[in-house]
This record gives sequence, structure tokens and C-alpha cells, in this order.
Amino acid sequence: MFKQISMKNFKSWRDTGPVRMAPLTGFFGANSSGKSSLLQMLLLLKQTAESNDRNLVLKTGSLQEGYVNLGTAHEITFDSETKLSLGIVWEFDRVFPVVFAEGDEDVTLPEFEFETKIHAEEQKVHVDSLRYQYGESFSAVLARKPNNHYAIRVLVRGNEPRRPQSRPRVYMKPVKCYGFSYEALEYYRDVDYLQHLEFEFEWLFNQLFYLGPLREYPRRQYTWGGERPTNVGLKGELAVPAVLAGRGAKVYGNRRKSKRNALEARIAQWLVDLDLASSFKVEPVTTGSSLFQVKMKRHQSSPEVLITDMGIGVSQVLPVLVLCYYVPEGSTIILEQPELHLHPSVQAGLADVFIDVIKNRNVQILLESHSEHLLRRLQRRIAEEAFEPDDAALYFCEMREGASKLRQLEIDMFGNIHNWPDDFFGDLAGDMVAAFDAGLKRQVH
Repeated sequence: MFKQISMKNFKSWRDTGPVRMAPLTGFFGANSSGKSSLLQMLLLLKQTAESNDRNLVLKTGSLQEGYVNLGTAHEITFDSETKLSLGIVWEFDRVFPVVFAEGDEDVTLPEFEFETKIHAEEQKVHVDSLRYQYGESFSAVLARKPNNHYAIRVLVRGNEPRRPQSRPRVYMKPVKCYGFSYEALEYYRDVDYLQHLEFEFEWLFNQLFYLGPLREYPRRQYTWGGERPTNVGLKGELAVPAVLAGRGAKVYGNRRKSKRNALEARIAQWLVDLDLASSFKVEPVTTGSSLFQVKMKRHQSSPEVLITDMGIGVSQVLPVLVLCYYVPEGSTIILEQPELHLHPSVQAGLADVFIDVIKNRNVQILLESHSEHLLRRLQRRIAEEAFEPDDAALYFCEMREGASKLRQLEIDMFGNIHNWPDDFFGDLAGDMVAAFDAGLKRQVH
């Protein structure tokens, strides 16, 4: 899971400084204040890690594929700067084989810090340096030299591990923006854990899942042939196949035998708790068919109808619920405006969904939202001791002097926010007073 992110000269951010990430991290603020960019940085690294082109420094995206489409590398830098820096700190609780001067040793490191510095111009993009570090105990740095070659330096507890006696001049161009080339690995041929760093980085982003703000409209029928999707799709288009895959259905010739599973039951219960439906089930159109329908009831006494006849809110919240309970435990989920098209009471209820997922599935939630109701419910749960203040990191984004600025909201054990920004969710009180004054004037006249 992510513990911290940082950016310099990325989009509207000149310098974020270290941004603490908690089990529930929320970014709030006005439109075009930089909220989405904080999450886009992680999505940029994810699609770079998933790219098959190992020479591509950053995969900034395209219209055909990817999680974000940011144009070219030089277009994502702040105010025509040519250098940007991206950094993350993540939990690392597995055994790590380290080579010390006195011999090999397996150690457990609680976290890792990564930073990459990139030079991005219109005609050239290259890595200036990349660094993996854990405090003073370990560091591995690959840096670009004036002759356009790269040099690597590894230190363990202040000492350089074993390496060849001779220091051949080799071209150590990094892999993408985060990996060590074969030449760099050969330079420290006994330091096997350098290969682990690239693997751990890619594994971290493999466990990062994303659902965009614009979700697909519901369908009257869904096709499923037994495959198991890795996620619910960027627009939630795979939510229903994910529910079916969660059943663990087995195919016997032309006949599919399956039963309602814990995932489907959990989704059904949340739809009841959120007062969106009284029943939820996914079933084949006919026995053995690969076509399925989502059937629901609004109330116990209501007739059963298809999801297309239930209103847009149900279909918009369904991918959120499915993703939260479908991803592997220990994953991280990015949600952009999960409250879209939802009634205020349902927006508030999403906070309870997220708290349940965080506490019972060890899933990290990173979200960007405009919902006052979601935030108010979270404050209430903290006051009721259902959620710890330290398990939430809440931020307000704003644009000042041409750059995005970040303010962490100070929330105490009673759910109070002590540095509430002016007009955080608009001037509701001002509108009420103005409406009252206007009403008095009309009565007078």
C-alpha cells in the first residue's frame, strides 16, 4: 500500500511536498484545482509499468488505451519546465535478501522509498536519476552522467556490496523510469535483490485498481463466457462479469452450475443498506446460456425488474461496490467522484462502505470527491469511534498564484475539522441568508 507520494513540476503542481497516504485518503476542492492530478501521477506510473515497451520512459497515454491520456511527456510538466520528479513510499513487509560485506542476510524492511527524476523536452525524454531507498540502511541510485552514460551506486548500511574488481565502462540506460538494465545488474552481479526492486515496483502497481468518474450505462443483457476479469473496467463495464466470476462457477459441457456467492450477497446487502434496492441477483436468460440479466426489486412488494429499469443511481454505484469487494485483500483502489448521480443519503452511505472495506479487507481507498455528505458521514464515524482519525488523510486542493496548493485537513478524535477552508462546499449559509433577505423584500413590496 502507498504511504506517501510527492511530485515536482507535474501538471499544475510545482511542488506537493510529501503527501501522507492513509487507508482512506480523500482529495477535495474546486474544479481544476489539481485534485485529479495527484491520482493521475499514480495511474501514469501504473500504465508505464504495464507497458511492453521497456525503452519508454513514461507512458503518458493514448486515446486507444491506458488509464490516463496526458499527451506527451513535455506537456505534463509545470509551466514549461523541462524537469519533473515523481516519488512514492510504499509498505514493504516481505523478506528481502541483502548481500552484506560479511555475508548474505534476509531482512524484513517495513517500507521503500522510490523517486525518479525525468528530463522532458519536445524532442527528447530521458531519466536523470532513479533511486530506491530505505532510510540509512539501503539505497540504490542510477544517475545520468555528462557523457550520457549512467552510473549505479548501491549502499547497504553505508557500505558498498560486493562487485567486480574491475569497473568496466558500460552503458546502463534504465528500464522505463524505474528499472535497472542488464548491464547495471551485471555490475553488481552478486546483488540479486536489485532485480527484486523492479519486480516489487511492478507488483505494487499490479495491486492498484482504478474506476473512473463516468460509468457505463446499464444493459438489459450481459455476456459472460466464464472468464475472470482482473478489475471492473475503467467505466465499470466489467462489474457484472466480475460478480459472475466471483461465484467460482464451473462449466460442465453446455450446462453452467453455479450458486450465489459471498460477493454477490455482499453487494445485495449493501444495496439494501443504502436503500437502493431490496433484492439483487444475476441469472442466465435461459439454462446454460452465456447471456445474463441483472434483476432487482425496489421494495419487497415491488415487481422484479431489470437493472435498466431501476434508475441510473443503482448502475452507477454497482461498479464501486463490486470493485471494493472483488479486488484482492491488500489492494489499493483509486476512485474518481464515486458519488456521481447518487442521492445525498447514498453519498453518505459510501463512507460506510469504504470503512467496512478498509477494516475488514485491508483495502486502501484513494478518492477524489466533491461530496460534502460523504465527508460528513466520515466525521460522524470518527466521532462514534467506528473509524480512527489517523486512518484518514483528507486534503483540500486550491489554485493560488498559478499553481496548485495542498492543505491537509486537521481532524480530531471527535470528527471536528479545525482548519475548515472558507466556502469549502460553497456558501450554503450565504445562500440561505440571501434567500431570506430576498423573501422579506418581496413581502414588503
